[in-house]
Amino acid sequence: MKESAFNVLTILDKAGGAISGEEISRHLGVTRSAVWKQIKELKDLGYGISASRSEGYRLVSRTSRLLPYEVQRYLKTDIIGRNMRYAASTPSTISMGRDLCHSDDSENLHGTVFIAEEQTGGVGRLGRSWVSPAGGIWTTILLKPGIPVDHLFMVTMAASIAVAKAIRREYDLGALIKWPNDIFIGDKKVSGILVEVSAEADQVHHCLLGIGIDANMSPECLSEDISKSITSLSAELGHEIDRAALLARLLREFERRYLQLEDGEYESVIREWKSLSLTLDRRVHIRTPRKTFEGVAIDIDKFGALLIRKDNGMVESIISGDCTMI
Repeated sequence: MKESAFNVLTILDKAGGAISGEEISRHLGVTRSAVWKQIKELKDLGYGISASRSEGYRLVSRTSRLLPYEVQRYLKTDIIGRNMRYAASTPSTISMGRDLCHSDDSENLHGTVFIAEEQTGGVGRLGRSWVSPAGGIWTTILLKPGIPVDHLFMVTMAASIAVAKAIRREYDLGALIKWPNDIFIGDKKVSGILVEVSAEADQVHHCLLGIGIDANMSPECLSEDISKSITSLSAELGHEIDRAALLARLLREFERRYLQLEDGEYESVIREWKSLSLTLDRRVHIRTPRKTFEGVAIDIDKFGALLIRKDNGMVESIISGDCTMI
């Protein structure tokens, strides 16, 4: 959205009622014709704005788009999301972040959030495709982490906690974390997380934290085989949600845990992750590129690996792989 239209929207919000085009033009130092064009742009973005000669302009309804302006209305963070980039459609928000890192110093981009209405090439763990139609929350947070390389995996843990907590606090739904990076409601997945790290030796250039949430999506937009294992927040609640409010809550919850990590408070993050785990103390089926086996998930270690007690009593550490509850 152009900054000029954003400025008009800010005035309409602050007015809390009708305001004349003449007053808006005086505030902004532009012509009334320019104000009219900016009002039209806002309408094209989905804002409901009434206009009358006697009263002027009035904001009567908000857009359903996940625009940065709408998210920042709710945002209460110091770092994460203070700078945002938006696209109506993109291959992936991670690719948006990657492209920006090539053209700018990641130090200046720390905390930048990328948002898209839809992703045409979303990717999940192990290179799998991630269906990302309009109505979901598809976002990436760009970080220049002040965290040791051997603890970077905890960025994913912090994000998992943030998504689960945001859903719980906004909607009172029992969201839980399935190792390593999925969020479930009941027996169905509602969110996934992916981290892409650019590093050399012990130096981290940047970290791209991708988060996808099935927010306002109907089962009809998913293929039959996928819809059996996936749910959406709107399906669980029976009504659509305010995506901007949820994303703002998520960013706030993530910033809190991320700052804990930068302060070296690893144990508190691990404890919170365990308290929200869907996987621990459950019998699971594990599949890695080399083998498959079953056992009971008993813990995670200090590197985020899942510890499985196999039927022969041996304990095996799994860094990555597919984990299915039995």
